[in-house]
Amino acid sequence: MSNLARKIGEQRVEQTVQEERKIKIKKSWLTPGEKIIGVAFAGLVCFGAVHLISNQAEIYEMNKEIQNVETKINEQQKVNADLQVEIKDLSKYERIYKEAKKMGLELNNNNVKVVPAQ
Repeated sequence: MSNLARKIGEQRVEQTVQEERKIKIKKSWLTPGEKIIGVAFAGLVCFGAVHLISNQAEIYEMNKEIQNVETKINEQQKVNADLQVEIKDLSKYERIYKEAKKMGLELNNNNVKVVPAQ
């Protein structure tokens, strides 16, 4: 009888092991629909992150270009201001009169017309 009891005991152990295996295999943490939704959500998050980073890179490049243009504008304004000062110095009446004398021109007060300043 002891052999028969052992065989029955072994069969019961094998049955319980097989049932546990079946139960473990059958249990699933997520359904296939939930997995698809999860993968789609992860894809959208990744796409959004890449899109956000690319937009920030474009904004950075535009700001960099704007700063370069502003720098060039400031430099040109300085050059223009220097040229305006030079124009004022060169257009003084005494200097023009002196240059005219060097070239042999003489002032004829009867022939002078006054032009209003702009």
